Amino acid sequence: MKKSVFDPELQQLDLSSKMVSGLERVSQAFKVLLWDKAKGLGLSPIQIQLLIFCAHHKSDLRNVSTLAREFNVTKPTISDAVKALYAKKLIQKEYSDTDNRSYTIVLSEAGKVIVRNTENFADPILESLLNISENEKTTFFQVLSRLLFQLSRKGVLSVQRTCYSCRFYQKGEEGHYCNLLQKALTTNEIRIDCEDYNPNM
Repeated sequence: MKKSVFDPELQQLDLSSKMVSGLERVSQAFKVLLWDKAKGLGLSPIQIQLLIFCAHHKSDLRNVSTLAREFNVTKPTISDAVKALYAKKLIQKEYSDTDNRSYTIVLSEAGKVIVRNTENFADPILESLLNISENEKTTFFQVLSRLLFQLSRKGVLSVQRTCYSCRFYQKGEEGHYCNLLQKALTTNEIRIDCEDYNPNM
């Protein structure tokens, strides 16, 4: 029988399994940090994530259908979170002129205050990365960005706005190139959440 990647004996023999276990620990750290912020405000983690996402992304990404894909949850889950945020007066709804069932989420002033007080929830992880050399961070990011791309291609992640799957991206002998920006990109300039992303159909 195939051993689990969470089996400590396998991890000692297989570096990939050890890395998977490590990434799972990092995901636990994000959950702990997010819950810590949420419980003090009477909000759920997904409600905080929605507020932070909507604060930093353009309007065409701030609707129920897109947010459900973004967070890999069902539309009813997002709808429930939106209803709660609306009831708490943390968001407003801007309805479409052509479809009165369709709306874009806009943060209220109270919602913006919540974002300012919660979007630093991942700072302990950021601070830990500050102790790693630039070369190590570059190597780590290169692996991480490719991993996210591969997970997207496998359908594990439903949304990916990375250079690797963008129609403007080009990989040649000289490295990465963005045809939109008309410039070569270093590994550190590869984006994993680009506002100008255009899927490579």
